[in-house]
Amino acid sequence: MDIEGKIVIVTGARRGMGKSHALALAKAGAKVAVADISLEECQKVVDEIRKEKGEALAVKCDVTKKGEIDDMIKTVVDKWGRIDILVNNAGICQFKPFLDLTEEEWDRTLDINLKGYFLCAQAAAKEMAKQKSGTIVNIASVAMGQQGVGISNIVHYCASKGGIVGMTEALAVELASYNIRVNAISPGIIETPMIDQVKSDPKIMEAMLAKVPLRRAGKSEEVSNLVLFLASDASSYMTGSTVVIDGGWLAG
Repeated sequence: MDIEGKIVIVTGARRGMGKSHALALAKAGAKVAVADISLEECQKVVDEIRKEKGEALAVKCDVTKKGEIDDMIKTVVDKWGRIDILVNNAGICQFKPFLDLTEEEWDRTLDINLKGYFLCAQAAAKEMAKQKSGTIVNIASVAMGQQGVGISNIVHYCASKGGIVGMTEALAVELASYNIRVNAISPGIIETPMIDQVKSDPKIMEAMLAKVPLRRAGKSEEVSNLVLFLASDASSYMTGSTVVIDGGWLAG
């Protein structure tokens, strides 16, 4: 899974899984643009990477704003000359009963979790198309519908993650002629700040873990291993795939 010298952008990389992905990719030899809404927090991740002798760049980017995405792409290309890998990871999950969900809350979740993926993928793919190579990894969720699971109180989140899977498959077909691969990862319960709301109620957390055959939440690093695989040439014949990493939740 050699990605030595590859140029990578990871969105939502200031904490949680995004930070883990950025650290893992840098450790594997990639040059990583750490992108998120807080430049200060991104810089802290960059400092960690540099302490381990890696190469990284902090970039402020709100993925709901095309102008900021375009600036991010330009910054990375100006510094390193190309973009080889995009990890679309930025996302939010707000628990709210469906009957109480507002239009504004729906729009915000879809704007970040789905529209943001589209805008970042399009901007990065335009650069990748010039070099006739590239890889996009989209982070979805087991809450993606179809083969996934329905979870109450996050209908807007589930809708966005299902959209990511559909978009991944469509992009894989359309971008194959440019030698750009597009795959998705659907994690289950992973130890990140996103599940703090669930962990605050031990009974709910216990009920969720009871559905997982391995009886534990996953670690960000375990998902990052899969990101590394899909970003590398070790997965060179994979495109349009959605890989589930959930401790057996769907199988159970």
